[in-house]
Amino acid sequence: MEFILVTPQARPAVALIQLNRPKELNALNLQLMQEIRDALKALDEDDAVRVVVITGNERAFAAGADIKQMAGKTAIDMLITDQFSTWDQIRKFRKPLIGAVSGFALGGGCELAMTCDMLVASETAQFGQPEIRIGTMPGAGGTQRLTRAVGKAKAMEMVLTGEFISAQEAHRVGLVNRVVPVGQYLEEAYRLAASIAAMSPVAARLAKESVNRSFETHLDEGLHFERKNFYLTFASEDQKEGMAAFVEKRKPEFKGR
Repeated sequence: MEFILVTPQARPAVALIQLNRPKELNALNLQLMQEIRDALKALDEDDAVRVVVITGNERAFAAGADIKQMAGKTAIDMLITDQFSTWDQIRKFRKPLIGAVSGFALGGGCELAMTCDMLVASETAQFGQPEIRIGTMPGAGGTQRLTRAVGKAKAMEMVLTGEFISAQEAHRVGLVNRVVPVGQYLEEAYRLAASIAAMSPVAARLAKESVNRSFETHLDEGLHFERKNFYLTFASEDQKEGMAAFVEKRKPEFKGR
């Protein structure tokens, strides 16, 4: 990996992916996105990993796409390159994914943050979709995920003006889970990850899938999907262990089976 650093056991059962283009404020070029995809694929298949945290550095999570790489492209070039197929593969990551965001999360950086299941932000974090300022618009889910997260009016304002919002505003409108001082944002993400890693990996995967489905379907179909996954947990050893531990008043030992 040239543009990311991967630590499979940054904490017990928690892996870390760190974007590593500091001079470019972690701008997202094609290779970096492919490296994230490949790392997530490997971590998805690693039974020792239950949760993944993805971060940048204090100055920037990711300040956007690599504009130099795209500036001279034609519509046909973009169609043939199909850069968003990599994003589609990242979206299919099955384990809980937590974003630890400090500094800029703009354009593609904001879109990458929104592919995460939860976000922990430092007080200096700024979120935005400023693509309109350079004559284009979000293309990696910015108009869709942002609207689902913050509502139509706020999303429309951010997309059409290109203005940023602070970490505190992002928390108020429901884009991030919590805001902490700069020196604590990664540790806070680890704490959140540890609390999830202590749960049944089987149940966590099925629950994540069910929550995501709520954004993709109507209520009746979503309830049917949720019920199917609920029943499926009863085929796992983790469910037997979890309920036995509850009855026996002890801490469960989940194995991910």
